Amino acid sequence: MLVTVSTHDDTRKLLVLAVDDELHGLDQLRHCLESNARIGRVIPAVDASEALRLLGSEDEEIRMRKERGLPPVDAVFADINMPGLSGMEMSRVFASLNPAPVLVFVTGHATEAVDAFDLGAVDYVLKPARQDRIDKAVARVIEKMQSMPVREPASTGEPVKTDDEVIPVELAGTTKLIPRSSVRWVEAQGDYARLFTTEGSHLVRIPLAQLEERWGKAGFVRIHRSFLVALPLITELRMGQGGYQVVIGNDEKVLPVSRRHTRELKDRLVGSSRTG
Repeated sequence: MLVTVSTHDDTRKLLVLAVDDELHGLDQLRHCLESNARIGRVIPAVDASEALRLLGSEDEEIRMRKERGLPPVDAVFADINMPGLSGMEMSRVFASLNPAPVLVFVTGHATEAVDAFDLGAVDYVLKPARQDRIDKAVARVIEKMQSMPVREPASTGEPVKTDDEVIPVELAGTTKLIPRSSVRWVEAQGDYARLFTTEGSHLVRIPLAQLEERWGKAGFVRIHRSFLVALPLITELRMGQGGYQVVIGNDEKVLPVSRRHTRELKDRLVGSSRTG
């Protein structure tokens, strides 16, 4: 439910994400932001892929904000021209979130200002970042936040449903964005995890235990030490030769269920069917 009265706290310090592949530019931007009295914490990222990983991480402050129905950070200050995934492409992901953080571009080029404002950016700051200019951009961020409708906190005691997470995957020098909603199951491969989607599979350097913790509220359930599965896609739980198995989709894939995870899986399946 949306309410039209802003709950922005004028005394609250802001959480912002600063993204720049040039370390000098990132340090300069971070210094200017941290010198502003309205900024409480700056999370730095050296490229767009790291920025997306950080917003999907189990950072305690980000997790609590998502549970309260807030954007993962209040604002994103980002460069545009970065290798791999550009700042503009990254910002399209941020702009699609609901609720979305406020966008500010900090760049050495003025040629993409029109595209930036089309994405809803509130400011376009030219490098090198100066304190007075960053202060003005922060003021515009706060003004934008005060004018935005906000979500009414959930009153049922249930966790607030978070937006679909996007996982950046590196493929031959390019970065592809894989939405969590397209993942059907995940298989552990050492310190890596292989995401199986409708289009194929993708290897990411994220331990399965971390994905289990991050994606539990999004409907993913651990069925085995090696497998994490999207609960709504399980069509059958059956006894096989070596123990229980689950069927994903219409006999598309059969995966083993370990003994230690069987009871929890049954409880989740029963609870899911009752909710449905």
